[in-house]
Amino acid sequence: MSGEKRRVKIIDILSTSLKPVSATKLAEATGVTRQIIVSDVALLRASGVKIISERLGYTVPKTISDDIYKTVICKHSKEKTLDEFYAIVDNGGKVVSVTVEHSLYGQISADLNISSRFDAQEFAKKSAETDVSLLCDLTDGLHIHTIAVKDESAYERIIASLSALGILINDNK
Repeated sequence: MSGEKRRVKIIDILSTSLKPVSATKLAEATGVTRQIIVSDVALLRASGVKIISERLGYTVPKTISDDIYKTVICKHSKEKTLDEFYAIVDNGGKVVSVTVEHSLYGQISADLNISSRFDAQEFAKKSAETDVSLLCDLTDGLHIHTIAVKDESAYERIIASLSALGILINDNK
């Protein structure tokens, strides 16, 4: 299968799947290595295809969202990560991504796509099992989250909850 046909198949698989598809599964479906899939995804993104990386694999947006995107600046220890995620998802938000401003590398971001307590717990579990550092460990706990909310009242609830936890640095109003 040519690279072009393989990339069309990748888009087709991602567009029809109801859940994220791992690079390994895409490799099996197209008869190539996982590394080639990672390269194909990079080429597709460079050509303008919206592909989202999640913990469980790749997805493409299924519908245009009416969500409102906001940023919140927080600072806390690793131990408060779950509390932070719960404050966001329990009040109607989704943690889309995290960004830190590194003194040497500039902005470093990662997609999180955490929209439930289950997602938050899975993130915490994976973090504990692998004993890896969080991005905010690079900046003494300071980080920025992009969050998605359905309305301003959800955003206000999130701000109040993060403030009550003592981890909100700026409400970005």
